[in-house]
Amino acid sequence: MTPEEAVQSIENLRNETIKILRVQKEDFLSFRQELIKQQDFKHFRGIAKHGGHVEYEYMKIPRS
Repeated sequence: MTPEEAVQSIENLRNETIKILRVQKEDFLSFRQELIKQQDFKHFRGIAKHGGHVEYEYMKIPRS
């Protein structure tokens, strides 16, 4: 996943174009580098799944 693809995916989650984003194990680090740069980082929740992939969703209320 390129940085541009990661940012576009983050925008899609934020705008609710998509409800859940599934990030594959091999793309996790490149995606996370872009995710932690976001002002609303705490609004994203990642749920680890079997096999090493992570499903992200955007929450209206930030996590603590």
